[in-house]
Amino acid sequence: MRVRGRVLRTGRRATHPIVVLRRLRAGMLAMVALTALLYVVVADRSGDQADAAARTDIAIDQLRDAQEYADEANRALTAAIRTEAENLIGPGADFANLTAQVSTLLTSAAEGNADRSQGRHFQFVQGQLSTCVQLANRMVSEGPSCMRAKRAVVAEETEEDGEAEAPFTGGLIQSLSDLETLQRTAVTEQREARWLNPFLLWPLLTFPVAVMLALVCAACHVIARHFRQYPSPALGVALLLTASVTVTTCLLCGHGGADGGVMAIMLPLLVAAGALAYLAFRPRIAEYRFPRS
Repeated sequence: MRVRGRVLRTGRRATHPIVVLRRLRAGMLAMVALTALLYVVVADRSGDQADAAARTDIAIDQLRDAQEYADEANRALTAAIRTEAENLIGPGADFANLTAQVSTLLTSAAEGNADRSQGRHFQFVQGQLSTCVQLANRMVSEGPSCMRAKRAVVAEETEEDGEAEAPFTGGLIQSLSDLETLQRTAVTEQREARWLNPFLLWPLLTFPVAVMLALVCAACHVIARHFRQYPSPALGVALLLTASVTVTTCLLCGHGGADGGVMAIMLPLLVAAGALAYLAFRPRIAEYRFPRS
């Protein structure tokens, strides 16, 4: 069967419209495959970063609770000193329980640490807490004169480094507050870095759709001009499905990542888009077969 159309001329050599359609079809299928690949990679990476940010949020809450327990421990120690019976009861059971809570929360917060390079800060505060407990227990032998235990627990003012306060130079409560500040800064960076950053996601994920749109326009031009036929609606549907997956991915990954249920929907949509893109070219390509040489 002869082709109802003219030969396309590109440069010095003439390119048959069928060859152009084959190339356009291959390009569209490649863009659908690239969209699927980017979706899987972005969904996986953004999910990991969202989980890390969630763990950091929990660590921040634990550090805030640890500050409250440390403050209560300070009041319990003050009450034990005022009883003037510290030689018998020591810092008291309340102080021991509260400092144990601080240690537990501090250990849990270290596991959700947003920046592993800050591990030394957690170790420092753990050592500061141990020193507080040891100094408090010395009241049994030294009595009220051992006020360093109380001073070690109180949130002393931090030292100034130039115009700014130097972190981790105050008491235990202040050090816990410094840790919380560091974690808040780190979690902000987590939410704005790489795969959760919309300024990276949107250009990256919309690039295949933009190329696919250009290919669809080119295919419509070739089919309408050289075959005198209307383009298949499947071209528009394939483009629409691919674009919907892209937009959904950008929105979901920008707000915490896509879960497995969403992936189970998006990937079949891309498979359908690829199938429609293939079938849209089939009637025109089937009109011609190159003769065997």
